[in-house]
Amino acid sequence: MTAWHTLVVLTAVLAGGCSPLVNRHVEYAPVKPDAFPVLTAVGYAPISVQHGDSNEHKMLQAMKASKLDAYRELTEVVYGQKIDATNQLRAMVLEDEHLSSSVKGVISGARVIKTYAIDDVYVTELELDFEQVYHLYQNTQPRQTIKSVRYYY
Repeated sequence: MTAWHTLVVLTAVLAGGCSPLVNRHVEYAPVKPDAFPVLTAVGYAPISVQHGDSNEHKMLQAMKASKLDAYRELTEVVYGQKIDATNQLRAMVLEDEHLSSSVKGVISGARVIKTYAIDDVYVTELELDFEQVYHLYQNTQPRQTIKSVRYYY
């Protein structure tokens, strides 16, 4: 046998050793939660303090601001709030106290229930139905469990 034939046989044997001895087929089943909560959030924005040349423009700005405020509130409910606090003491006397909060997250599937103005405040009500969110994410990130495994020898 030549060195070339020996190399080919050795490569085939080594590659064959890397394959599993048993082939298997795994069947998955979707996992559906028992209950789907429905969350609501309300956002507010003052109309008169908005930047704009006319009352209509101020109203549109307030509509956008109240919608963003409602989304912020919904994000707080879903993801929680990050709180940062610092205190400065000098001679055991509190001199400076700083508190900040932030919210970060992605909200998909929320819908506007109502938008309306009361006096000088624009209000937006949002709803997030987790059944809708479940169906949105099943297409991209399905939640599954193993239903059965079949082994072939």
